[in-house]
Amino acid sequence: MRIALELKYDGGNYHGWQFQNNVETVQEVIQEALHKLLRKKTPITGCGRTDTGVHAKHFIAHFNYDGDLASDFLFRLNNVLPKDIGIDAVYAVPDNFNARFDATARTYRYYISREKNPFNRHYSMVFYRTLNVDLMNQACAILMNHKEFGAFCKSHTQNKTNICDVTEAEWTEEKSMLVLTITANRFLRNMVRAIVGTLLEVGENKISLQEFEDIIVSQNRQRAGYSVPAQGLFLEHVAYNTTDWKEI
Repeated sequence: MRIALELKYDGGNYHGWQFQNNVETVQEVIQEALHKLLRKKTPITGCGRTDTGVHAKHFIAHFNYDGDLASDFLFRLNNVLPKDIGIDAVYAVPDNFNARFDATARTYRYYISREKNPFNRHYSMVFYRTLNVDLMNQACAILMNHKEFGAFCKSHTQNKTNICDVTEAEWTEEKSMLVLTITANRFLRNMVRAIVGTLLEVGENKISLQEFEDIIVSQNRQRAGYSVPAQGLFLEHVAYNTTDWKEI
């Protein structure tokens, strides 16, 4: 039987989602919790790989289990997990479901605080300087006209392609917060944080809209802006076409 977990986590204490040697990751912690409950090693596959310090408000993972889960499995799983990881729902899904490859879209949001707020310090980037938000949104429109995003990808990765279909990119102002919402079928490693850093340079009039487009076309990471801090980035939603999920 294939099981899907719908979950969320505060990434501040973790070196991202994906398992790594000698550091703690979200995937590792959940696998250890499943091992305790199911009494067998249970590898899980996530819908993507969030970087160190990045948070997720909506994340899907799947694993296989031969047997029936207890009726209180959700409660028991949450009980053994740390407080910064929460499971919202458990589903029985088709045997061929894949949390990573079946996802049709992923939405991220990046939060910038325009004032010093101690309650937001772990979940946003503080930025006081003046920004031209209208200009930044014009740059977002340019972004959506392109498909190749090597200029915003971390160097020396093993991507087969840098092609992404960005369908949404917009800055909105929510009280003291400036928020970028960006949706695509897939994202490259460090892509959103590099895009935000470059858009901030547009907003400060350090680079023009034409220069922004030239950076995209160049496919050269060294020409793009800096990578903004991880704590402001949230995976907000992962979309799937299938609805053939049965909640357990």
